[in-house]
Amino acid sequence: MARVPEEHPEDSYEPIKAELLTGAQRAPMGQLSPQPWMAWPQTLTVLAALTAEGTEVRFVGGCVRDGLLHRPVKDVDIATPDLPEKVVALLEAAGLKAVPTGLAHGTVTAVVGEGAEQRTFEITTLRRDVDTDGRHAVVEWSTDWVADAARRDFTINAMSATPDGAVYDYFDGLQHLHHGRVVFVGRAMARVREDYLRILRFFRFYARYGRPPINHEGLKACQALADGLDTLSGERVRDELFKILETDLCTDVLLTMRGERVLQHVLPEAAHFGGLRQLVFLETRGLRMPGLEIDPLRRLAILVGEDAEAAVLAARFKLSTREADRLAVLIEGTVRPWPTLNRIERQALLRRVGREAVRDRALMLWSAQRAVEGRIDSQKTAGWIALLEDARALPVPEFPVRGRDLLALGMAPGPQVGALLHGLDSWWEEAGYAPDRDAVLAEAARRLAS
Repeated sequence: MARVPEEHPEDSYEPIKAELLTGAQRAPMGQLSPQPWMAWPQTLTVLAALTAEGTEVRFVGGCVRDGLLHRPVKDVDIATPDLPEKVVALLEAAGLKAVPTGLAHGTVTAVVGEGAEQRTFEITTLRRDVDTDGRHAVVEWSTDWVADAARRDFTINAMSATPDGAVYDYFDGLQHLHHGRVVFVGRAMARVREDYLRILRFFRFYARYGRPPINHEGLKACQALADGLDTLSGERVRDELFKILETDLCTDVLLTMRGERVLQHVLPEAAHFGGLRQLVFLETRGLRMPGLEIDPLRRLAILVGEDAEAAVLAARFKLSTREADRLAVLIEGTVRPWPTLNRIERQALLRRVGREAVRDRALMLWSAQRAVEGRIDSQKTAGWIALLEDARALPVPEFPVRGRDLLALGMAPGPQVGALLHGLDSWWEEAGYAPDRDAVLAEAARRLAS
C-alpha cells in the first residue's frame, strides 16, 4: 500500500518516488461504484477503439474524482500508453473522428455521435516532464502509469481508474479526497515553479474539493511565487479564474487569494465581495427560476463593480466579442432595472437591451442592495422577484411599422427614414404601445404632411 500519512502530513508532503513503488503499491487501491458515464454508448465506443489491439487504458482526471464523490460527470478523459499517432489511427479505424488538439503534449480529442448525442473525449498519451519553465513543459512519452501520475499537480488529480472501475492511487489521493485536502504531489514550491498556473489551480481545486484548513505548504508556495502569474497568457488565467467563479465557495476562496497577495496579480479590480456573496446565494439557493444558472461573467462583473473598465478586462482575459459586449453592459451601469419601474417602463427596457441584460443587471443590483442593507425585506424581495419574472416572461411589444411602410407613403429613401422611424417608435412607446399599425401609419402620414 502507499505510505499512510501522519497527522497533517500535507504541510511537508513528499510522496514515495515512482521508481521505488513495489508491485503491491502499484495495485488498485479502491473501486468506483457503477457510473452512468462509464456506460454511455459513446464511452464504450471509444474504449473499444482504443483497446482494439489489447492496450490498457484508464480514466483520469475529474471524472475519477467526481465519480468517487458521486458528483455529476460531464467530461471524460482517458489516458493510454499508445503514442498520439497510434491513437489517431485506432480512432479512425473505428470510424471515429480524431481531432489533434494537442499533439505536442500527447492529446487527441475523439468526437463520437452526432447532434444532441455527440460527446467528446480527451485522450492523452502517458508522459513525463523533461523540462519546464513555469509556463510550458517539454515532455517525453512513457508507458509507466506511475511516472505519468507523478508528474500531475495534486494527489487527487493523480488517480486513474480502469474501465471496470478499479482505482489506482499511488500518492494518497483517495485519502486526501475523502478529507478535503488539496495537496501537491511532491514539494509545492517545486511543482509551482514548473507551471505557475498551478497557483490558480490550487485555489480552484480547493474551491471545488477542499475543506478547511487549507494546505499550508501549498498556500505558502502560491504566495511566494505569485509573481509568476504575470507571465501567463490571458486565456489560461481566464479559464482558471472562471472555474473558481463557478464554485459555490468562490467568495471565500477569492478573499483568501487576496489575503495571500495572489488575486492582485490577476484581478486587482476585485472589491465587492459582499455583492458577490449575495449573488452566489441568489443563483444557487435563494431563487428557483427557470433559466437562472451559475454565470461566471456575471459574478466577475459584480465583483469588480462599476468603477472597473470592461474593455481593459476583456483585453486582459481575451474575451470573445460577445463576452466583451455583455461585460460592458453588466459593468457600466447604464441599465437600471429597479422594481419600482411600471409595466410600460419594463417593456421599454426589455425592448432596448434584451431580457438577458435586464435579468443580469437586476440580479446584480439586488445583490448589491442585500450586501449593503444586511437584512431581508420581504416587500423588496417580492419586488425584485416580480421584476425578474417580467424579465423572463413579460411580453415585449413589436413596433408594427417598417421602413418600407414609410416608402409606400411616398417618403424618399435616405437617413431621414430611420429618423422618422425612431421618432414614431418613441411616440408609440410613450402612448403605452396602444396605437395599432393603422394608427402609427396615420401618425407617420401626419408628420410627413407637416
